[in-house]
Parts: sequence; C-alpha cells; structure tokens
Amino acid sequence: MTQDTAVRMPRREVRWERMFPDELESAFAACPVVYFPYGLCEPHGPQCAVGLDALKAHAIACRAAHEHGGIVAPADFWHIHEIGGYAIWAHAHVGQVERTWLTAMPPVQHFRNVCYHVRQADALGFKAAIFLTGHYGPNWQDLVDLLALIQPHVGARLYGLPDFEANTPGFDNDGRSGGDHAGKVETSLLWALMPECVDVSRMPPAGTPGEHLAMGPNAREANRLIGERMVADEVRCLGAKAADLLAEYDRLQPTTRLQTFGQVEQLWAEVVTPVLPGFRTLQQSWFDTDPVPEGSCWHANSAIP
Repeated sequence: MTQDTAVRMPRREVRWERMFPDELESAFAACPVVYFPYGLCEPHGPQCAVGLDALKAHAIACRAAHEHGGIVAPADFWHIHEIGGYAIWAHAHVGQVERTWLTAMPPVQHFRNVCYHVRQADALGFKAAIFLTGHYGPNWQDLVDLLALIQPHVGARLYGLPDFEANTPGFDNDGRSGGDHAGKVETSLLWALMPECVDVSRMPPAGTPGEHLAMGPNAREANRLIGERMVADEVRCLGAKAADLLAEYDRLQPTTRLQTFGQVEQLWAEVVTPVLPGFRTLQQSWFDTDPVPEGSCWHANSAIP
C-alpha cells in the first residue's frame, strides 16, 4: 500500500468520557494509571482562550496517556478564584471588567471534590492517580498537602503537581521552572496543544499601557515550536512519574481502598477538616498589600469567610 493510498488509523482513545466500556477495560489492564486534570476559566490576556488552564492540563495528560498508557478523567474546569490572594491578584492584573468570565469556587469545595475524585480512582482499582493542575497560585501546594493527608487511607498511589513542575528546564532551557500567567510559557504551551485557542493578533501593540486582562509582560515572545518542546518535556516527566507510582504500588501491595461516599465524608471530617485552616488558599492574602477595595468587581467574594 502506497503512502498516498494508506488509510490513517485513528489514534487510540484515552479520554474516559469518550471511551466504550471494553476500551476502558483494555486501557486499564494495560496501564492502571488515571490522570485528573484541573483548571478554570479566567482571563489569560486577549490572546488566549479563557479555559487555558484546564485545556492545557487535559491536553498534556492526554499526550502522556497516549505515549505511556493510562486513562484521562474529564477535565474539571471549576477551581479556586475570587477569594483571598486570588482576588487581590485579579484586581491588580485583570483589572475592572464588566464580567469576569470565571468558573470559580471556594477552596473548601474544590478540595472536597478532589477527595471524591480520589475515591473514584481507588474504588475502580487504579494503582496510580496523577492530579495535574494548570491553575497556579498556592492551590497546587494545598493539593500536594491534601493528597499526602489522604494517602495513608488509599490504595492507589497519589501524586499532585502543577504542570510547570514537569516543565523544567522551561522556555529558556535555563533550569528554572517554566510557569507564568498568559506569558510566553503558557501562550506557547496552548499554542502548541490547541492552536485554535491562541490568536496572537489580539495582543495590543507593544508599549500599550495597562495589564490587558492579565496578559504576561513577555507574551509577545511566545513560540509555538518551543511550546511543542515544552509539551514533550512534560509528557516525558509525567510518563516517568507514572512508572514510579506503579512500581511503588507493586512494591507495597496496599490493601486499603477508599470505597464509599461515607468513607470520604469520614475522611474529610476526621483527617482533612482539622488542618484546613492552615491551607494557603484559605489565608486572607499571600501579598503584602491592601485588600480589594469595595468598588472593585473582585471585592464581593474576596474575604475569607
């Protein structure tokens, strides 16, 4: 069969919600790893789709599952914003807008949801679960702490990270973290993953004053080809982490399983709730600055209850 007449075979499906039961069973048998991608809709400059965080995390997880095995859970587009330091940051960098276009929820609700995601992974018998957030600020540190609290009560080996942890050496190949907000890194990543979600012609001319919906100051340096390299770095890192978690599971042979809603509620009440006040996202601010003023569109939910 010549190259011209060859039929291109469809790529193996890894997205949980698009798979048939027999496909799920086959993928699970081959590699019992599940990826949970997180993010939200929020302004990422005029040049990027507002869903950048979750779109990025989900697409990277799918590439990792294609190359290394595993199943990717539906992306969770509801995440932490409008509260505490997030509100202060948005007031300063997004600015006053008529509509924020957020898909936001308070930290307690988000982390409670994560506990139920852990339960589902464990009840299904996955050996490893990777929780990948494309949304930054201190939420990823709280995610790591939450999973550490839960791990002794769960059989599946758990690992949480922001995508930039897997993106070292980052944009400049300088050995530093590759994270930013709607700057050259995130714009390059989304451009590589979903070019239809990036339009660099929407950026204002260089030198135009203002924050421009939280566009990173170096966004004009975005490069789709370097974005592809960063994606490859992240996929390689996630594949290695998945292999480590599977090896850890096989070594430990854990028998504990988080099976029921009732067990989740008990775990939440007895293990998580006592330490919640120390979570970084439940602090009034991570900045040495004044609170959000009353006239700001970011004021209403900014105070920690």
